[in-house]
Amino acid sequence: MADRILIRDLVARGVLGAQEDERKRPQEIVINLTLDVDAHLAGRTDDLKDALNYCALAEQVITYTERSRHRLVEALASAIAVLCLEHAEVQRVRVRVETPGVIRFARSVGVEITRTREDI
Repeated sequence: MADRILIRDLVARGVLGAQEDERKRPQEIVINLTLDVDAHLAGRTDDLKDALNYCALAEQVITYTERSRHRLVEALASAIAVLCLEHAEVQRVRVRVETPGVIRFARSVGVEITRTREDI
């Protein structure tokens, strides 16, 4: 599938981390999504009903992230992948979750995963 929707540098604030000091207050979490979809119909009709509502999906991801309390970045990324794949239009998703400033001398640390419908 060659069609992709990209959501870059989506920022949420949530509790994430295994260390007690990381769990005391929300921190910035940066999320990038690459959503494999079939955009042929939407491209032909120019009608929102034929397209993935990526604004609504982004809001769901932010809301979930801000309410969750995962210890591992991998767990948060996996949960976000499942949330994305619940949208019928999404066939495959690549999720990158990063937390800025967690490791000294590194801009951020994170994980990137790819999931398909068959994975869930």
